[in-house]
Amino acid sequence: MQFIVTAYDGKDEKALERRLSVREEHLQGVERRFKEGEHLYGGAILDEEGKMIGSMMVVEYPSREELDQWLKEEPYVTEKVWQKIDIQPCRVAPAFMKLYE
Repeated sequence: MQFIVTAYDGKDEKALERRLSVREEHLQGVERRFKEGEHLYGGAILDEEGKMIGSMMVVEYPSREELDQWLKEEPYVTEKVWQKIDIQPCRVAPAFMKLYE
């Protein structure tokens, strides 16, 4: 099952500092999950000045419960970078999925 994950960082003065402090750990996890086929693509959400204020990802997990398990371990969650997370089921168009064949 595929999902769009849209996660927004906190808006306090320490938000960017928290993000940067665990960014490498986050990116290592994304790379591992990409290789495993769980994370299809994603990127940082930017404000008008180009500052990172959140993340968007399209992920694929067998169930919502397994997606929730990833979130329990995700550094941006455990270190309180992401303060609001929206999750919506989706279906990536077959033409885009050919990239993963």
